[in-house]
Parts: sequence; structure tokens; C-alpha cells
Amino acid sequence: MFPTKTDKARDELQAGQRTLSQRERALLLMADGRRSLTDFSPLFANRIEAEQAIQALVSKGYLQDAQAVAAAKAQAMATAAAAAPAAPPTPMPAAEPIQLTATADNFDGKRSLATTRMFLFDICERMFVRRDPKFALQMRDALREARDREAMLTIAALMLSEIEKTAGVERAESLRERIERLLPPAEIVH
Repeated sequence: MFPTKTDKARDELQAGQRTLSQRERALLLMADGRRSLTDFSPLFANRIEAEQAIQALVSKGYLQDAQAVAAAKAQAMATAAAAAPAAPPTPMPAAEPIQLTATADNFDGKRSLATTRMFLFDICERMFVRRDPKFALQMRDALREARDREAMLTIAALMLSEIEKTAGVERAESLRERIERLLPPAEIVH
């Protein structure tokens, strides 16, 4: 099974949403339809626990099997193509050029998600690439998908728990403090 996110999962990962545990949210962040159960196993004590967590998220509607979704779409398209009469091709209107606006978050010592993301990438490279390349790859992929403060905190928590195991509590705590100084403050909802 290659789990992928559902719309319900995307909603869960939006800022302000928090109904799942950090480990479940990390699973959602990493589920992209290209990773299998083997790729998720390092987040858990054993493969069985990882499989149970994935199945629980599938049954709750957060994850679905990417291969099953692709097969269903292909079947639906084949059925629609067989049922639809052949229509003459419709000319496409001339497309306007796409205007891209480039924005960059230059580091100037201010708190930002971009600064936090770069710091977490740096931690990943320094702490995991040689020791655990598979975990490093998973964390880098999760960081690329992280879009909000909560997602960053979830990934940071996973990384810090691994750092605590290998480098000790003091090292993990010093990195945790640095991450907290880099992250923008949480929004206060009245």
C-alpha cells in the first residue's frame, strides 16, 4: 500500500486544526502516494505498529491507497470515454503568459517559517544523513511539504526525539530552544 492524503487529511494539516497526534500528523505529512509501509516504519517501534497507525488513518478517512485511487480514476475515464460520443476537438483559446511573482524570504534574523525550515534542513543534514539516511530523506520530504507552524513543530518533534536518543537530552533541548526562537509566534485567536 502506498498511502496518500485525502481532503480530510489536507484540512487536518492546515493551521489551527489539531485533532490527531504529532505522530499521526507526521504520517499525513509524509503520505504522498510514493512511500510504502516500509518508509513509515522508522517512525514507530515496529512495522506492525506502523501498519496499525496507517490502517487507523485509512479507516478514519485521512489516508487512501494511491494505487487504488489511480485505478479507479483510470476505470472512470475509460467508462466515460466509451460512453461519450466522439466530439470534434474544441479549439483552445490563446493562453496568456503566466506571470510569476518571485518572493524570497531573506534571512535577517527575524522569526519566520522559512528560517525555521532551513534550520531544520540543516539539522537533518548534520544529524541524520550519515547515521540514518532513510530517516533523513523522510524528514527532508516532510519539510518540503510543511506549510505552517504546526507542521514545522510536528517535524521538529520527530527529529528532536531521534536526536534525544542519539545525542542526548541536553543537545535535543538546546536545539528545541533554538527552533522556538526561529519560529514565528503562534497566532492568538480571540
